[in-house]
Amino acid sequence: MLRFCSLGSGSEGNALLIEASEGLFATRMLVDNGFGPRQLDERLGRLGLTVDDLDAIFVTHEHSDHVGGVSALLKRRSLALLCSAGTRNAAGLIGAEVDWRRVRDGAAITVGAMQVLPLAVPHDAAEPLQLVVTDGDRRLGVLTDIGVPTTAVARAFDGLNAMLIECNHDPELLRNGAYPPFLKARIAGDRGHLSNAQAAQLLDSIDRSRLNRVVAAHLSRQNNRPALARAALASVLGCADEHVIVADQSQGCRWISV
Repeated sequence: MLRFCSLGSGSEGNALLIEASEGLFATRMLVDNGFGPRQLDERLGRLGLTVDDLDAIFVTHEHSDHVGGVSALLKRRSLALLCSAGTRNAAGLIGAEVDWRRVRDGAAITVGAMQVLPLAVPHDAAEPLQLVVTDGDRRLGVLTDIGVPTTAVARAFDGLNAMLIECNHDPELLRNGAYPPFLKARIAGDRGHLSNAQAAQLLDSIDRSRLNRVVAAHLSRQNNRPALARAALASVLGCADEHVIVADQSQGCRWISV
């Protein structure tokens, strides 16, 4: 059994928990951690879990909303750290006590009851990766912090059972918003973040024959609205807007079975 739960998603902090069960045994991998110890404990506590229930952490890239709480977590709990060499160096996740497992684009790695396939993405970071996770039966795609959809990512996302996808901004809200021009250009650029329309375009380009769960994530509070993200993805899925789940900053989203 494979399931996932967002602990919070947005520019103020991101963390995603993925769990693969095999009989009585469960592997729990955190994807990113932009939360300090108190916040992380509170968010895990909502699920009846603590940091002692975690087995590994996959860090996608070095931006603070994804890595800000990782060093503190590794000091509290000895976890397998999965990230690229570029991310490790840029984030300063270096030390003899860190159980670092280098991951590379396209090279699958086994973590307990799950297999993780890292994917290189265009983003303004040292060596950013996103991922597809499987328990051997079901497949989950995780895609946030990517400037433009790529053919390689789209092909890796064919046949997913569930996906969490970035819907960062609405172009009109971004264009007319209060951000300075350089930041607007960065967000909308090829190494920035996906708009609602780009997320929908990617969704439309993949094989969705097995897809039954879609979560919109990493929404900007200033430059997007949940209703806009839902409508964009629902238009491709052919479902009611309310059937698209949005992972928000404060609550993330509930456990979702893949």
